[in-house]
Amino acid sequence: MASSPLPGPNDILLASPSSAFQPEALSQPRPGHANLKPNQVGQVILYGIPIVSLVIDGQERLCLAQISNTLLKNFSYNEIHNRRVALGITCVQCTPVQLEILRRAGAMPISSRRCGMITKREAERLCKSFLGENRPPKLPDNFAFDVSHECAWGCRGSFIPARYNSSRAKCIKCSYCNMYFSPNKFIFHSHRTPDAKYTQPDAANFNSWRRHLKLTDKSPQDELVFAWEDVKAMFNGGSRKRALPQPGAHPACHPLSSIRTRTIAFSSQTLMLPEEIFGEKDQGNCTVNEDNTWF
Repeated sequence: MASSPLPGPNDILLASPSSAFQPEALSQPRPGHANLKPNQVGQVILYGIPIVSLVIDGQERLCLAQISNTLLKNFSYNEIHNRRVALGITCVQCTPVQLEILRRAGAMPISSRRCGMITKREAERLCKSFLGENRPPKLPDNFAFDVSHECAWGCRGSFIPARYNSSRAKCIKCSYCNMYFSPNKFIFHSHRTPDAKYTQPDAANFNSWRRHLKLTDKSPQDELVFAWEDVKAMFNGGSRKRALPQPGAHPACHPLSSIRTRTIAFSSQTLMLPEEIFGEKDQGNCTVNEDNTWF
């Protein structure tokens, strides 16, 4: 009996430029996109909020500060910065002339000294990670991304979205040893090949896999890139919603009379510190330098 040419349920298909999968319909570029002029000011509606756009290097970019102060105002600077880095979004700093244009357009305050700009696609990804639900893209069950990293001696593998059901899921199959790894462990897994070059890994941060793990194809189709970005956005803290304070609610406060103080003498100066900082026992020696800075 002749074998069937169709792939079986356990087969893994690697993505290639000729892949025929069809993800969700993507938004079409706006009319006149090819006729954008340098420093042209526009407006983009993002989650119902108008955001000022500016054409930089032939690409329409949005003001990250305006997005942070409107759509993401309930999140801290560190949260937004860490999420942007994790998603691989790079800010382009505008020139003084462009900054003045943004000021006059109302996107930046007069006192601002710099502004980072990101593309509309990157802005949608960033906002979606905070405000939306990161649902996996519609891909065939036997589809896999051909990925690789250059940490240490580097490695190549198959990222299987169907197996990626948690942040620690073993969804990457190594192309050399056929072992499965989670994304944060795969970037620390490498094989020394004859043409490999050793690259000193950076700080051991397991959450940095989104920055190190890349598609092996250097010129992938846009649909493949968008699907890969959507997969990387999963399990990245985007489903966590910050609880807003209730009207009339106040944080727990201690009356001043209930805070006991402790006197600490340093040569010619005496400091009064709340005992709650140290607890009932000393937590080691404290030092203060000449500028009264603790270290």
